[in-house]
Amino acid sequence: MPIQTTSRIIMVRPAAFGYNVETAVNNTFQHVPKSGQEEIKTEALREFDQLVSILRQEGVEVEVVQDSVSPVKPDAIFPNNWISFHEDGTLVTYPMYAPLRRQERREEIVAAIEKKYKVTKRVSLEHFEGEGHFLEGTGSMVLDRVNKIAYACISQRTDPGILQQWGELMGYTPFSFAARYDGQDIYHTNVMMAIGDGVSIVCLDVVEEARREALYQSLSSAGREVVVLRADQVGSFAGNMLAVRTKDGQQLMVMSRTAHESLDVQQRKTIERYARIVSSDVNTIETIGGGSVRCMIAENFLPTANLIKP
Repeated sequence: MPIQTTSRIIMVRPAAFGYNVETAVNNTFQHVPKSGQEEIKTEALREFDQLVSILRQEGVEVEVVQDSVSPVKPDAIFPNNWISFHEDGTLVTYPMYAPLRRQERREEIVAAIEKKYKVTKRVSLEHFEGEGHFLEGTGSMVLDRVNKIAYACISQRTDPGILQQWGELMGYTPFSFAARYDGQDIYHTNVMMAIGDGVSIVCLDVVEEARREALYQSLSSAGREVVVLRADQVGSFAGNMLAVRTKDGQQLMVMSRTAHESLDVQQRKTIERYARIVSSDVNTIETIGGGSVRCMIAENFLPTANLIKP
């Protein structure tokens, strides 16, 4: 039976985190930095290391990959956009909107993963970049892994045609819609919704009116309690949370401190019926990178490789 959450995650420790002018074109959550690049890098590393430490203390299996110094990749800290790992042994790499971000796809990372885990199928979609079409992994799609539904708000980074093809390849039914925040299409679906075991989180106010009820019904009919966010909470990255498991099976809902503080009492209570909330301060990463805790985590559902004894 498919599972929704995993206790194994992969994170990339950045070598040159910074403001990416290419992504700022359609990421309204990015803000021009007020401090120098070295200060930004230092603070981003502190926030990254702190989050890794908290997750490990909570019992999550965190595998940290070091970003390469060259070429400079300001968004390497967000690996879930270029790669995803699935429990049937499939590894997928994705077409990225910003040319700078395409350099994040490192075959040495793929090779290292293939040595540790059982990869039975490789799906490479990056050729779509040459056609000007993109699908940025589990940023573009929020997956209901149990019911095989891929939720996606269409944007410059989320092409409906590739979404459909991905669904056919992976056995998922796409559920697409339009969503806008601060006068722009929402660039990634995972900033306005999340799905865990027993609970889902969504902001309906940013969704086109014609699809709101259908989206709510689809989430609730899957047997999950729906926590509805306000639009201002999306701006605090409350939608950018991720359900993971500890090694002993407890569900955690991981989010930034900004997101946690934006939740009201009832929203917290509903989430906590199903998962313990774990938060960490990633303010620099959020403000300058335009992505939060969920964007920093690539879930690893791959089966472990069979160990061959000498």
